[in-house]
Amino acid sequence: MLIREAVAEDWPHIWAFFRDIVAAGETFTYPTDLGREQAREWWMLPAPSRTVVAVDESGAVLGTAKMNRNHMGNGSHVASASYMVDPAHQGRGVGRALCAYTLDWARTAGYRMMQFNAVVETNAAAVELYRSLGFEVLGTLPEGFLHPVKGYVGLHVMYRPL
Repeated sequence: MLIREAVAEDWPHIWAFFRDIVAAGETFTYPTDLGREQAREWWMLPAPSRTVVAVDESGAVLGTAKMNRNHMGNGSHVASASYMVDPAHQGRGVGRALCAYTLDWARTAGYRMMQFNAVVETNAAAVELYRSLGFEVLGTLPEGFLHPVKGYVGLHVMYRPL
């Protein structure tokens, strides 16, 4: 697996799984009817933020991550990131590799910590992955997320120092 900078030509491949993940409404706070162009603007971030893709030997996009400053001004030392893995490639370490990559990026870029603002508490795989990489839950907004099956569930704020 190779993680590289995302380019415009990657967007159709990202959109193919991004659309389904967002439409399912189980893990992201994006509108479930988010359109292709608005999604591209929200995901394909310009510098100094970054968007990357994880690809296999054939060049197929397995997953993607976006990295950015979480806060402005006197809070600009806090990074954030978001991840999406094509469901066809889950369980192969793609999410772990992307998360490790973003932590390295943030550390190298001079950030002091990484914060995730809204991790759906029922997204057990993500919560477990983040905890295994040193993140902790700082707090949970009760009923902060309307899950399409489980109803109102909490949103975790997770953090780790770099």
